[in-house]
Amino acid sequence: MAKFNFQVSKTSGKAPGTVVYLGEKEVRPPKITVLNYNPDKCEFEQITSVEELARFRDDPAVTWINIDGISHVETIEKIGEIFGLHPLLLEDIVDTNQRPKYEEFDNGIFLVLKMLTFNEKTQLVEAEHLSLVLGKNFVISFQEHEGDVFENIRYRIKETKWRIRKLGADYLAYALTDAVVDNYFAILERLGENIETVEEQIVKAADDNIQRRIYLLKRELIMLRKSVWPLREVINSMQKNESKMITKTTNLFLRDLYDHTIQTIDTIETMRDILTGMLDIYMSVVSNRMNSIMKVLTIIATIFIPLTFIAGVYGMNFDDMPELHQKWGYPAVLALMAAVTIGMLLFFRRKKWI
Repeated sequence: MAKFNFQVSKTSGKAPGTVVYLGEKEVRPPKITVLNYNPDKCEFEQITSVEELARFRDDPAVTWINIDGISHVETIEKIGEIFGLHPLLLEDIVDTNQRPKYEEFDNGIFLVLKMLTFNEKTQLVEAEHLSLVLGKNFVISFQEHEGDVFENIRYRIKETKWRIRKLGADYLAYALTDAVVDNYFAILERLGENIETVEEQIVKAADDNIQRRIYLLKRELIMLRKSVWPLREVINSMQKNESKMITKTTNLFLRDLYDHTIQTIDTIETMRDILTGMLDIYMSVVSNRMNSIMKVLTIIATIFIPLTFIAGVYGMNFDDMPELHQKWGYPAVLALMAAVTIGMLLFFRRKKWI
């Protein structure tokens, strides 16, 4: 399950645009990789010094700069100086609590997304803060950690047959966003499988563990909804923007991406409704099981009420009770108790109570 980092106190009282990392404690220099390409070439390299990025700022080829690790604030600020990024933008890049958003600035477009992955060991969804900066001929992606959902994009860039090699940086930004959204479907598929498993277990054996799993799944879907719902407005803003950064060709693909986002939201809402219904079913199963137990206990208690009365009467030990001195008194009382028990069971059965 994704952790919610509420560390706003770190920025309280500081001037707007103050770059303060809000996330897990991990201060280390980031890993910087660069993919520089056009229809005729594709070059990949790992950068060891931030200053080397300056040569890609005005390169006519499309450049994808990927930053793995945003906790080292000094490096993020140097990158901002090289590419002329506003301090408020840098503040959002290192704020892992920032919700998905879309902003236009003087020389580019800024996107904040939540890149989600499904942890097979814990069976929970993990969220990672992702920022994209679109410039004239470059895209800079800032990730919290190494590892992402962009391997297919890297493969398409390295192969000359794909469309991405012939289009500009705006299409690359679209492709990265589309990869994030497509991965939402894979996560929803895994959650759907877990929901089906829990649904089967409810009928077979409803216990406290089932209830816990339902609440965990609901929490995962709430986190998914918080990540995807604002993304709808982000994609919609990209479609309607008047910036020259996004061409008409890429705008057509953004429409399809918007449809995928809406479909994701609908799926999440459907799953939430299913889980709510499952919780109601669970409570009904538990209630029915409790009613069955109470029914059995009530029948047993009802049978023993007259037996207790009979035993109480003949347990008073008065000397003047004639039955106490009869030879067949004890067997007669036992027979009476047995007759009462059998008679009550037959009566219950006739009434279809058992």
